[in-house]
Amino acid sequence: MLLEKAVLKHIVMWKLKEHAEGADKASNAQKLKVMLDACSALVPGILKFEVALAQPGLEATYDVILYAEFASREVLDAYQEHPDHIKIKPFVGAIREARQCMDYEI
Repeated sequence: MLLEKAVLKHIVMWKLKEHAEGADKASNAQKLKVMLDACSALVPGILKFEVALAQPGLEATYDVILYAEFASREVLDAYQEHPDHIKIKPFVGAIREARQCMDYEI
């Protein structure tokens, strides 16, 4: 019998401030999406990486969401510790009002 390796799912949601860093919420959401999209292939083992913005007419209590799948915990750790990921954190910290995160294995 072949054992399947667990996949680690990583979901993060951000609620943004109305104004921060000299821009409005919509501009900062778009900038954050571009920055996160640039992280989609930072390390080998990122299986899926999707960034979405709240869309008019659809229910959303947060403004930006990241849904990602990693081949292992080690891949997620490598992603979290990558310099290109770390360098976006000050911007995220400045524009966010709230953050929610959940990691789980399947």
